[in-house]
Amino acid sequence: MTVTDRIERFAIDPFGADIPGEAARLRALGPIVPVELPGGIPAWAPTGHAVLKELILDPQVSKDPRRHWRLWPEIGEHPSWGWILGWVGVVNMLSTYGADHTRLRKLVAPSFTQRRTELMRPRVEAITAELLDALDDGGSLDDGGAGDGASGAVVDLRAGFAHPLPMRMICELFGVPEELREATGALIAAIMDTSDPSPEHAAFVQQQIGTVLGALIAHRGEHPGDDLTTELIRVRDEDGDRLSDEELLYTLLLVIGAGFETTVNLIGNAVVALLTHPEQLAAVRSGKIGWDAVIDETLRVHPSIAALPLRFAVSDIKVGDVTIPAGDAIITTYAAAGLDPVHYGPDADGFDAARGADDHLAFGIGVHRCIGAPLARVEALTALPALFDRFPGLELAVPEEELRQVPSFIAFGWQEVPVRLRA
Repeated sequence: MTVTDRIERFAIDPFGADIPGEAARLRALGPIVPVELPGGIPAWAPTGHAVLKELILDPQVSKDPRRHWRLWPEIGEHPSWGWILGWVGVVNMLSTYGADHTRLRKLVAPSFTQRRTELMRPRVEAITAELLDALDDGGSLDDGGAGDGASGAVVDLRAGFAHPLPMRMICELFGVPEELREATGALIAAIMDTSDPSPEHAAFVQQQIGTVLGALIAHRGEHPGDDLTTELIRVRDEDGDRLSDEELLYTLLLVIGAGFETTVNLIGNAVVALLTHPEQLAAVRSGKIGWDAVIDETLRVHPSIAALPLRFAVSDIKVGDVTIPAGDAIITTYAAAGLDPVHYGPDADGFDAARGADDHLAFGIGVHRCIGAPLARVEALTALPALFDRFPGLELAVPEEELRQVPSFIAFGWQEVPVRLRA
């Protein structure tokens, strides 16, 4: 099957305006559906939990486009495909297979073990307290600040809390200097934005990767510190076979980006879920439901990453009555898997923190499981109780249906989370 084959494909919404509804429509078409990603990239989309899990764990499914994507040589012929290069045109853990993936993962994974992550907890708690104090003291959305809790003004909880906590943590971990942090956040937001598949946007992203992360590498090369960027530079300088210049650049892109953007959405999504389900919030406050359960249910219903491009069939793969030809692309559809009524029951589309859905796939599974999952959980388990303890009258400032999804079919979160800290 080639890109020119006449096969009817479901067009994925590049804005991600209705990810749950789109998942339901795909599921009605079968367990695996031919889709068209932004810019016209052909791929396959699993629509249920069991099929996605099976494909993720299948050794005949690769993440290396250079070796296993049949259309990789054609990318230059399709200018509107350029956006995908930020995901598969880079060389890091996300786009390698077999021994190359193992080598790159071993360089970073030890810094994100449960034990190492627990050592970061005091710093997470300190930043959380600082941000909550700032929310109390800041200005409202109307005057450009974080908000004045005493006056009942509207606060953007994403900008004032959900974003800066994981952003500051990952920047401290990787030694990102203050003057580069805003540009780093803007770079990751541009990569997540799939609403513009134009060649200009793709070129901007590629240029910014080299500029922003190149500046980080240069800074840490001149001013080494007790941080992971310095450690990775040392590995590159000592043994280029373990980590090349290209791998260093794109490993930083992956781990810094994944290390904060996904947790931003996790915190924001959990806050919205609890504020729109007050009876469950009351159960959490009383101790009937634990915060771990809140986080798992948030990740099931509203995973920070809705769909991740791309994986590739190493050989023909049979899914029910459908055969995915060798060399075809596959997206990992975490949102569809989490909302699968076959696996989670007829009310799978509803938020129920008492469900006990700790078998969600939002952090991945197998050799590509997210190495930052322990840190994300520590940050959320610190931020959420502290927020609701500090502001027991917290409420959404707009109806849930007025919240705006970030412009992406990949990221699953809100552009803003407008709240009143005190009703």
